[in-house]
Amino acid sequence: MKVGVIRCMQTEDMCPGTMDFKVMKEKKCAFEGIEEEIEIVGFNTCGGCPGKKAVTRAAEMVKRGADTIVLASCITKGNPIGFACPYAQEIKEAIINKLGDSITIIDYTH
Repeated sequence: MKVGVIRCMQTEDMCPGTMDFKVMKEKKCAFEGIEEEIEIVGFNTCGGCPGKKAVTRAAEMVKRGADTIVLASCITKGNPIGFACPYAQEIKEAIINKLGDSITIIDYTH
């Protein structure tokens, strides 16, 4: 599995993504049950509210080999600030519309 991770720009100053990397390495949380090796192709932000750059950044990661796009938990669950992105579903749908069904989307990391 080759993943591209999209994270919330609002949380990047307080979260270096350590837990995202840890759960991928240990195959826990959203990655539980994945048997194949997980390679991180890219780790980028949504570009800031309302997340318009998430689609082009996801597409670029796919061009560079990603077969899975992961929306980090800061977007979908609000970790660590306790406030999920109000645009999370729209971001996900826009990525699916752009990239189609051939790409797997994972809704969270931890």
